[in-house]
Amino acid sequence: MSAPAPIERRPSLVVALFLALLVAGVNFGLWFLGNMPHGPEDWHGQISGFGFTAYQRYQNPIRGDVATDADVDADLKLVKKYSPRIRTYSMLENPQTFRLAQANGMDVLAGALIDRRLNNNERELAALIAQAQRYPKTITRAIVGNEVLLTSQLKPEQLMAYLDRARAALHQPVSTAEPWHIWERYPELVKHVDFITVHLFPFWEGQPIDRGLALKDTLDRYNELKRLYPNKPIVVGEIGWPSNGDRFKYAKPSVSNQAIFLREWLNTARAQHIDYYMLEAFDQPWKENLGEGRTGAYWGLFNADRQQKFPFTGPITEDTSWPWKALASSLLAFLPMAAFARRFARFKLMGRLFFLLLMQMACGLIVWSATLPFNFYLSPFDWSMLVLLFPAQVAILAILLINGFEFTEVLWRRKWQREAGMLTPDPPERQPFVSIHLACYNEPPEMVMLTLDSLVALDYANFEVLVIDNNTKNPDVWKPVQEYCEKLGERFRFFHLEPWPGYKAGALNFGLTETDPRADVVAVIDADYAVRADWLSSLTGYFHDPKVAVVQCPQAHREFENNTFRRMTAWEYDGFFRIGMHHRNERNAIIQHGTMTMVRRSALEGTGGWSEWTICEDAELGLRLMHAGYELVYVDELMGKGLTPADFKAYKSQRYRWAFGAMQILKGRWHWMTRRGPLSAGQRFHFLTGWFSWFADALHLVFTLMAIFWTAGMVAFPQYFNLPMQLFLIPVIGFFFAKAIFGFALYRARVPCGWRDTLMASLASMSLSHAIARGIIHGLTRKKTAFIVTAKSRRLGESSFAAFTPVREEMLMVFGLALAVTGMAKAFGTSYLESILWMFILSASSIPYVSATVGAWIAHKSGDAAG
Repeated sequence: MSAPAPIERRPSLVVALFLALLVAGVNFGLWFLGNMPHGPEDWHGQISGFGFTAYQRYQNPIRGDVATDADVDADLKLVKKYSPRIRTYSMLENPQTFRLAQANGMDVLAGALIDRRLNNNERELAALIAQAQRYPKTITRAIVGNEVLLTSQLKPEQLMAYLDRARAALHQPVSTAEPWHIWERYPELVKHVDFITVHLFPFWEGQPIDRGLALKDTLDRYNELKRLYPNKPIVVGEIGWPSNGDRFKYAKPSVSNQAIFLREWLNTARAQHIDYYMLEAFDQPWKENLGEGRTGAYWGLFNADRQQKFPFTGPITEDTSWPWKALASSLLAFLPMAAFARRFARFKLMGRLFFLLLMQMACGLIVWSATLPFNFYLSPFDWSMLVLLFPAQVAILAILLINGFEFTEVLWRRKWQREAGMLTPDPPERQPFVSIHLACYNEPPEMVMLTLDSLVALDYANFEVLVIDNNTKNPDVWKPVQEYCEKLGERFRFFHLEPWPGYKAGALNFGLTETDPRADVVAVIDADYAVRADWLSSLTGYFHDPKVAVVQCPQAHREFENNTFRRMTAWEYDGFFRIGMHHRNERNAIIQHGTMTMVRRSALEGTGGWSEWTICEDAELGLRLMHAGYELVYVDELMGKGLTPADFKAYKSQRYRWAFGAMQILKGRWHWMTRRGPLSAGQRFHFLTGWFSWFADALHLVFTLMAIFWTAGMVAFPQYFNLPMQLFLIPVIGFFFAKAIFGFALYRARVPCGWRDTLMASLASMSLSHAIARGIIHGLTRKKTAFIVTAKSRRLGESSFAAFTPVREEMLMVFGLALAVTGMAKAFGTSYLESILWMFILSASSIPYVSATVGAWIAHKSGDAAG
């Protein structure tokens, strides 16, 4: 008899609240550490000058947008509070700037935009000359061309000709602006300017902020130019640090790094009397697609809404709103954490704390993911991608929590609450009569005979065996089995059905019509199983309890030890029965599988028999019996062993069938699992979430296809496709590592195999990802599929080329991902952290597909060795 589940100890509400508060406090501490104030040297005084572009947040000069007089005037008044000087970049864009600068009493370093458009160059140069003559006290210096040689817009001779024309026409000093190495490369250029205008960006040199390395690099470049050209005045035309965007080598864009560098520069420039213009006054979101990537939009002292990003005195906090985010994530997690801590008092303290931290982390990631986009100037396209991907991130976190719950219960339980073992055999007069049903289709006769021999040896008095051959065409296959059953006596009955509908469920339903009226229990085994003699005698006693409808033993395997492929698959199967089935059994929610199972006949027939509308009739029956209020008993004892799939094609097709059938059940019984009713909350939880890991495989397929498409876009059309933000990358990478750690830890704790077998079982599991993904997608979009019996005997004569036929799609995915990684490496290299992370994700995404290819080859070579 099954022992009643003990009543769980529940801690007081005070203890549960204390644990939740403790974890919430840890959450606040982590947010604080991530936003710990920095203390760069204070800055007091005015800034030498600003690069000034007056476009507002949603304006773009490429579209022909023009700032209004009111906008330009307001911007100039704001800038003047910090500096009396500005530098402009074009004479034709927003030309009112010079008039308004004069009205505000500001000094202008005016720039003419010179590039490949020769006609436009003439207009820019004419406007520079005219405006400089109109506002001689406001425009005090002029720049002709901005990084023209760096971007190869003109040849040096062309640029020098423009400079000579400007110098001849203007009374103001004239220069052109280039990075330091251009001035070193073209010393003849110095002869055509009145002063050198150099751009110094330690960020684009990949220099870190730490230990003053960025500032040192800047000063080294500046001093080298002074050494080379001692008789030319030098103006730093642009210098700065971005507050957001993509990391470049060791240089990280952030508000705190921007504050540290600029404060250090401001104090150093004043001490060394360096003339400079800070890039820039205001963030310009439109610059994001100009070749600098996302970083180009975030160089301003003020954001695009004209808010100052950091103070010039006092400590710097990276995210000033972090307390609100920490509070939001704590509040989001608090009640679920308290409820969990109280509900699962039976877990060890370490387990409860671990899962509470996992819940808090998930809520923190949700808050972080929901708020981070507002730190960026996102386009409508970016926002649409966020709207699509945010639910996927929530799904990833949900899967992580579900896996984490299994991990916690398996590792940190004090004991199993519903653990069943072997019973003392009943005397023959008390034994329930058992009708054993063995359905087979086109199975090798000698394999079925071995199964029958094991049934003959059963140490049990009251049983019969029904062998139901379903649609086997070749008489040479099924007639030997019929003859063998006749030799075994009247207890063994053989039926050949042809034609017969309903696949295995149809055959088993036929078996019910032929079952001995005395039978109280129907037992089902596969045609390749050899059972232990005490299978029935040690377990049928559970049916004395009228609440018990099913007694289930694990699916186990034999003859795999010396075959690499069969060995890796055998241990892969074993993981579910040693881990997942125990986890589900705690809430009477096991998956009934169609071998080594015994079912109360009255419950089976009373709830409708075997369902022929799904190809997973066994799992559907288990759910149906739970819905009818019965209990299912799981006995983790190897009472019978069968054969693993013969080759990789059979292995894949079996898992595809399980995934497809699971979706049939999910659709067909959706209302049972989503509404209150006979099913308990725990049963609904397991049947809704138990397939989430398979949903993750389907999401992985969709994600991989999107990733290949996005990578192709980044390589071919970088002006439209940006590197994915850390918002997308961090949760995906975290999920990848967490799932791997959970899986390995559980295997080492529960499955009695060595490290090599654990790794090979992991390879086998990952190799099924694509098959599962296809099964899930097809199961959701189709009503039916063919029932393909899993081959247990080797297909003869398979060539090495044919061995890879079952993994053609996986090999194509490997090829596509390899092209994507190669394209990323050539287009972006390792300069951006985001590009490195993206290449890592692309490589990690290929692991299931590589595993499938390797698995197919191992299956082929193992078959050769066996042969």
